[in-house]
Amino acid sequence: MPTHTSFTRRSVLKGSLSTALFTLLPNSTSRAANDKIVIGVMGLGGRGTFLAERFAARADAQIAYLCDADSRRFARAEKVVETTQKKMPKIVQDFRRILDDKSVDVLINATPDHWHALASIMACQAGKDVYVEKPMAHNIWEGRKMIQAARKYNRVVQVGMQSRSAPYISRVVEYIRSGKIGDVHLIRVFNMMQHPKMKLGAEQPVPAGFDYDTWCGPAPKLPYDPNRYWLNFQEYSCGPIAGDAIHQLDLARMLIGDAPYPKTVCHTGGLMVLLDGRNTPDTQVVTYEYDKLTLLLEAALWTPYMKKTPPDIRDSDGLPNWPFNATKIEVLGTNGLIYVGRHGDGWQAFDSDGQQLDFECARQADREHQDNFIQSVKSRQRPNADVEQGHYSTLLCHLANISWKVGNLKLRFDGRTESFVDNTDANTYLKRTYRQPWIIPDSV
Repeated sequence: MPTHTSFTRRSVLKGSLSTALFTLLPNSTSRAANDKIVIGVMGLGGRGTFLAERFAARADAQIAYLCDADSRRFARAEKVVETTQKKMPKIVQDFRRILDDKSVDVLINATPDHWHALASIMACQAGKDVYVEKPMAHNIWEGRKMIQAARKYNRVVQVGMQSRSAPYISRVVEYIRSGKIGDVHLIRVFNMMQHPKMKLGAEQPVPAGFDYDTWCGPAPKLPYDPNRYWLNFQEYSCGPIAGDAIHQLDLARMLIGDAPYPKTVCHTGGLMVLLDGRNTPDTQVVTYEYDKLTLLLEAALWTPYMKKTPPDIRDSDGLPNWPFNATKIEVLGTNGLIYVGRHGDGWQAFDSDGQQLDFECARQADREHQDNFIQSVKSRQRPNADVEQGHYSTLLCHLANISWKVGNLKLRFDGRTESFVDNTDANTYLKRTYRQPWIIPDSV
């Protein structure tokens, strides 16, 4: 595996998009263009129900199954899908029923982070293609196993990092490559917003219709508390910062040529404000070192003045208020600066005197990302957000969390082995302990 990349205007971004788009999966057969893709959806929270509705609305797809460990979620998702596609899906609590059905082509995995890897690997083993939400895996080892499963079983695995399918991102990539802002040596990624505090309570009986044991799956089975928001707990999550900042980190990787690994990582911050029983950071400032470039992540969950782009600006011919934009990226070149936004926020370039060079208002790319996935399922070409790119982007989140866990130390990372150099403590966090019977095997 490559371990680093040089980041001058002559080499940055070289060939990254074409590799992702046009790599044909080996030993595969293209589907007929008019075949309808049969889909099962696992995880019926807000994102899962959104994806179910969007794919149900397609003429080239059919939602055959809806699945969640919590049956209380069935009614809303079932109504949305049936209304949209005019056909009732099957409703199941055990996702293995989807995998056992040979007529199903695709598993959409919109579960919490701790279920992403195992369910996706099992789907690959069952001959299903996968659309998996981000962050792709709960730890570094899981991400590599997902790649191995996708390659071994020749499966299409698309990660829900939809900016990779946005035309405006391709254009800003080319703009940076052109050298109009000079050589890029610093990128700053922001994820600043305000989250509420939790109010944890005493353990309660598990509600009827909720298979809590299966919901916990490979993760520890903590006492049931309905006030425990899974995203705030490392047993089930990469953390709320990682769960959102992954979009900007993935974009930043695109802007620097999809370099897979930094040489070092150093985290500062931790739990500083939201002292409500969570065990994931609310403040993260992370430095990633590459050969000739530094990537900074600045993130917090207690900054009310930083806002995500409002709906009347996003998907319109307007640009964000960059200084107070919660999810911006700043690309600093030797001759100029570019602000880049995710999810249709567009981009704006300035010269060394602060004068605007160029800009683009944009649109979100959910539809384009879903189009790309369905096209890849039919053509067997690797998708825009292939599992390998998903792994390298999510790895940045894991590196930050591990640096925090070992006391905010600066760590050296060896991409050839995907492990830390001379730090046994850090290497203990490359993989988690799994709970029977939900074990990811060493050989997938």
